[in-house]
Amino acid sequence: MENKIRELRKAAGMRQEDLAEYLGVTRQTVIAIENDKYDPSLALAMRMARLLGTTVEELFRLPEEC
Repeated sequence: MENKIRELRKAAGMRQEDLAEYLGVTRQTVIAIENDKYDPSLALAMRMARLLGTTVEELFRLPEEC
């Protein structure tokens, strides 16, 4: 699943460590999500969207299907 977390996190002036702390996860989890290696739970996705001032639908999107 593709996401805009890195872009919005940087725009908010947050480091990966800051985002991880606010969300109660490790920095490695944030890195994995930003690099499309890990899909967060719905609850975590909702917390991320709320913290970054957006919606889950705008934060995450499914890759285009052929």
